[in-house]
Amino acid sequence: MRVRDAVEADAAALGSMTGRPEGVARDMIHDRSVRIAVTKGVADDDDNTADAADEATPAGRSPDDDTPVDAVGGFVSFDVRDGVVHVTNVEGDATAVGRLFEEPVRFATREGMSVEAVLPTDGTAEAAAEAAGFEAFGSGPRIDGASTTRYRFDPEESG
Repeated sequence: MRVRDAVEADAAALGSMTGRPEGVARDMIHDRSVRIAVTKGVADDDDNTADAADEATPAGRSPDDDTPVDAVGGFVSFDVRDGVVHVTNVEGDATAVGRLFEEPVRFATREGMSVEAVLPTDGTAEAAAEAAGFEAFGSGPRIDGASTTRYRFDPEESG
């Protein structure tokens, strides 16, 4: 699995994962920090090393320009408001989500900030957040009729 910054070419994959139009996903890529986990066509490890197919990309093109929709295992988007890193969306399989939570945590730790996330109570993102050191601190708003839980990661308390 390789984690990288999302590019416009990823809008179709992000749109299909969230059920949102591609244009909305493209706006998210422009407006927030968005990282994606690419799971197909890369080395099967966490060292962010691309495989030989990426090295064969024609000059002037990024290997990320042609990432197929089914190669994206997940994504996380986050931004900073009022001195807190807010995870605004996280989607994907359990392995990808677990790895993706490291991105806002790393940023927040470096900047001396906390991270907050409102997550659906479906179990996948919650388990990954807890494994990354987040703690539940109350219920969140209902989103599309579903219950959510508020989570917080405070680097000063975790390390």
